[in-house]
Amino acid sequence: MNDAPKDPSSNQPDLARQVGAKATRKLRARRHTAAGIWFGLGMMGLIGWSVAIPTLLGAALGLWLDQHYPGGRSWTLALLVAGLAIGCFNAWRWIAREDQAMREEQEANDE
Repeated sequence: MNDAPKDPSSNQPDLARQVGAKATRKLRARRHTAAGIWFGLGMMGLIGWSVAIPTLLGAALGLWLDQHYPGGRSWTLALLVAGLAIGCFNAWRWIAREDQAMREEQEANDE
């Protein structure tokens, strides 16, 4: 290990580059504030629909099965839960992809 203090001027170019990248990112965020708000609202709506559609389709299929093939089990409840699980998985996967894309874009902008 080297216990000698580092020269603060040796980190200067790296520090200046990091500060410049953060300032640029802040300015870009200020310019796109309205688009960011609408993008966020649109994303919330898209996530909501990606959960709601499979849930409703599962419930509708379950109702149809219960009416045409009555039995001891409730297909409506089972397929409603299955549709909800599929919708939540779909939303989680979509959010993970968007998060990864935003991280990659941020890393590319920092360079």
